[in-house]
Amino acid sequence: MSEPAAGVAAPAGRDRVLVVGGSGFVGRYVVAQLSAAGQFVVVLTRRRSRARHLLLLPTVQVVEGDPHDDATIARHMRGMTALVNLAGVLHERGRNTFERVHIELPRRLAAACRNAGVARILHMSALRAGADAPSRYLRSKAEGEAAVAASGVAWTIFRPSVMFGREDTFLNLFATLARWSPVLPLAAANARFQPVYVADVAACFVRALGDNETIRRGYDLCGPTVYTLAELVRYVCELSDRRRPIVALGPVLSSVQARVMEWLPSPPMTRDNLASMQVDNVCEAGFPARFGVVPAALEAIAPAYIAPAAQRSRFDAFRAHGGR
Repeated sequence: MSEPAAGVAAPAGRDRVLVVGGSGFVGRYVVAQLSAAGQFVVVLTRRRSRARHLLLLPTVQVVEGDPHDDATIARHMRGMTALVNLAGVLHERGRNTFERVHIELPRRLAAACRNAGVARILHMSALRAGADAPSRYLRSKAEGEAAVAASGVAWTIFRPSVMFGREDTFLNLFATLARWSPVLPLAAANARFQPVYVADVAACFVRALGDNETIRRGYDLCGPTVYTLAELVRYVCELSDRRRPIVALGPVLSSVQARVMEWLPSPPMTRDNLASMQVDNVCEAGFPARFGVVPAALEAIAPAYIAPAAQRSRFDAFRAHGGR
């Protein structure tokens, strides 16, 4: 699909939604559901090749550009009625720092919305974000929220717990570790999580877009069940038919493990991630009734992509695609 001209008009009656971070894990679900709802969507991404899975969606156009560049943002903001910001990083690498992605980018996007007359911002933060949070990740998320809330544009902020789904880097990581390691040394084994299905989070974004009652409101999003990290890892091991001993590490060894992992190209954990797990990643209330979503249980979704049969099916698909 070719790139649209800046400020391209949507068909009558549809919102015109600019999505930043739309090529990532959450983005693929948000964009797909926006498209299914008939909204006209422009996905701004630094590398168009990373959004190939979005190109065939009706009403979706993918444009290549740097969302950190003011001129690029201004050009693609013209004619839009809403912005969805899903950009985020779990680990700092090079220029992709928490400061740049979680604070400077939301501030820049909010200013561009105000200048272009874009009336609506939907922004993804993180559960337990706060100015006094124990990690730089969570503190930067809180500062990004503050920038959006101070923008003067009608905003809605979502704070999901850790998200699961077929393409996640959460349960799939544990399944990979279980595949290659006979023993699983686990930092922060007793940290508590309330995982939420990514498609349920996406549904909240889409439904909030047309609901003025969600303006200037923040929503915590969690699934129906609380688990310790050890319980989640044990479940994934059982589901993937690779039962492994789990060795809970104390604070010192947990810090050592995180420090070592930071040197990996795609670290499964950093010391800042470990600091985030000092606070329980759980919701104080149930799923917001406003969105009419009954959150899916992890046990209802995970077998479809973690169980051995699902893994073999995925491998066979890769082989077929490669002509082998």
